[in-house]
Amino acid sequence: MTSANGNLKTPLEGIRVLDLGRYQAGPRCALMFARMGAEVIKVESVRGDESRANGPRVRGQSAYWVQYNSGKKSLAINLRTEKGKEVLRELVKVSDILLQNFRPGTIDIMGFGYDKLKELNPKIIMINVSAYGQYGPNRDKVGFDPIGQAMGGLMTLTGYGDLPPIKTYFPLIDRITALHACIGALAALREREISGEGQALEVCLADTGFTVNEIPISAYLGGGVETTRPDEAVGGGGTPFGGMYETSDGYVILAAGNDNMWPRTCEALGHPEWLEDPRFETRDSRTEHVDALEGEIGNWLKQRTTKQAVDDLSAHSIPVAPVNTTEQAAKEPQLHERDILMEVPDPVAGTMWVSGKSIKFSRTPMVVGSAPTVGQHTREVLSDIAGYTEEQVQALIDEEVVGVS
Repeated sequence: MTSANGNLKTPLEGIRVLDLGRYQAGPRCALMFARMGAEVIKVESVRGDESRANGPRVRGQSAYWVQYNSGKKSLAINLRTEKGKEVLRELVKVSDILLQNFRPGTIDIMGFGYDKLKELNPKIIMINVSAYGQYGPNRDKVGFDPIGQAMGGLMTLTGYGDLPPIKTYFPLIDRITALHACIGALAALREREISGEGQALEVCLADTGFTVNEIPISAYLGGGVETTRPDEAVGGGGTPFGGMYETSDGYVILAAGNDNMWPRTCEALGHPEWLEDPRFETRDSRTEHVDALEGEIGNWLKQRTTKQAVDDLSAHSIPVAPVNTTEQAAKEPQLHERDILMEVPDPVAGTMWVSGKSIKFSRTPMVVGSAPTVGQHTREVLSDIAGYTEEQVQALIDEEVVGVS
């Protein structure tokens, strides 16, 4: 798969990942490896990963499943059998990374803890993803994305006023945890080039929850500063030109509160006299006199459509964007021109839109593929990678140790 001059065609060509992940945080990490050209083998039960049944569905296919597993190979295997475990052991010997997100201790009971893995392959890198970590006061508790949002304090700062704590709709904690895992594994691959040895790494949802709220937590620990959320849903929430505002047909978000943008903001709104007003001289003073400014920006925006507001403010290099509905977001040119989501063939739905090219490489592009059916690549993985003969593969199929599609 290398070009004539010996260069790799993808950033991670030649890297093999065994993905034992489930749901999102683990599989999303492995997805990044697949997008960067690694061979990712999705190890799932002979009945298929349970998230294949998750909604929403598009023409009978799980949109949830394809987002986190497109571009991977499927090995359907019964790891409750000794023969199934032996297959996995053979794959560990010829792989670079094993990822798992079972409850801490489970992988050890299965016989695939890091101590066992490095006996099989001293260069293997193990990624452990969990709710609360492999050690610590909450190690044995189970959890999903919302626990990170709750424990780290994010939910109490999301929303406004006296509303109860609010969870983000999409799995923010899962996504960032997946990126932490991917970054850590890439660093371990780099270190392995020097030491010649693999290692284990771990990330967890609870830790991520603290990192996304790190500035308010740091301010409290360092000086007792208690951050609160804004009183109102619309407007800067106490910080002028730094929040959501209503237009004549929707909403926009502004992020123009700093001193460098202040002159441009005055020019865009037609208020050059504000530059001479001592009440608005600094960011702190503008916050102190926020009411005098919020009315003006609110009226200015309500007289314009969302598109007009975005165009006018962008012309003055002011950070602004429309607050899109899902339908509007799906039609954004940015999404399509930059291949953020891409339509690929799908064995169930015909075609599906999947996560696309979130990173742009100048020479070695990302790889976007389809989601596999259960056991679609079982024969290929067993024969081409694990070295089983056709007769041995068929025997494993007949004994229901592995599954094929």
